[in-house]
Amino acid sequence: MRVIFMGTPDFSVPTLQALAAEHEVVAVYCQPPRPAGRGKKDRPTAVQIAAEKLGLPVRSPLNFKADEIRADFAALNADVAVVVAYGLILPQAVLDMPRKGCLNIHASLLPRWRGAAPIHRAIMAGDVATGVCVMQMEVGLDTGPVLLRLETEIAAKDTTLTLHDRLSQMGADLIVRALADLDGLTPVAQLGDGVTYAKKIDKSEARVDWSMTAEQVDCHIRGLSPFPGAWSEIDGQRVKLLNSRVTEGSGTAGAVLDDMLTVACGTGAVQLLRLQRAGKGAMEPRDFLRGFPISKGQLFGA
Repeated sequence: MRVIFMGTPDFSVPTLQALAAEHEVVAVYCQPPRPAGRGKKDRPTAVQIAAEKLGLPVRSPLNFKADEIRADFAALNADVAVVVAYGLILPQAVLDMPRKGCLNIHASLLPRWRGAAPIHRAIMAGDVATGVCVMQMEVGLDTGPVLLRLETEIAAKDTTLTLHDRLSQMGADLIVRALADLDGLTPVAQLGDGVTYAKKIDKSEARVDWSMTAEQVDCHIRGLSPFPGAWSEIDGQRVKLLNSRVTEGSGTAGAVLDDMLTVACGTGAVQLLRLQRAGKGAMEPRDFLRGFPISKGQLFGA
């Protein structure tokens, strides 16, 4: 097939690579380079870097309002467009241009977690499973009928990073399956029940509330790892908490219960498995405590 690919972050790259191996990718659309890092130099997106390595033409319009941008898209004469975390709203006129429409890979079991941050929200909510869907795109936010879906368990050790990487590859595999049998697939409308929205993660959400249950604190920490990173203050310093597990223990919420960073919650306790101070790398508890001693009885969040 003649395929237009539209995506921007790391999550999109495996799909681009899989499509390039199976089809003719006639153009790659992604967000333009933007200032990043300490020097604030323009940094190309992960998709742009991957596309250039594959020798594919890259286009980075700011939007699709201009007639010449739409005409350029139409002139590609594509059979289908595949969209994965692109970051721009496509107007109906653009959605209608490819002969077989536009397909989106979304990292949730729709209609649960429509929107910007489905992986974070699934872990933070304590969901036991999630997955990827290939759906036909509509103007509405992730409302289109679903062609294929694939489920995966959310393990107790999963963080947003590990789940992100697993779902990214699952999405790549699923779209290859979808395109191989596109005319034989039956679109299934999303149910009206069970709709939830995965709003974009705000850094103001990242502070840990130790009065929550151990299960909620654990999901909060793992769901925000690695970005933006859950955090709490102790001994006057802010510490990022990047991994944890639920364990036995009880005490004042936020109190350190032992020398391995078991911390009491509103009910139960969590053990902190990976921590990071400002200007330092992420560390396991033993290494972290060598440079920043924390004693039994000290309080996180105080």
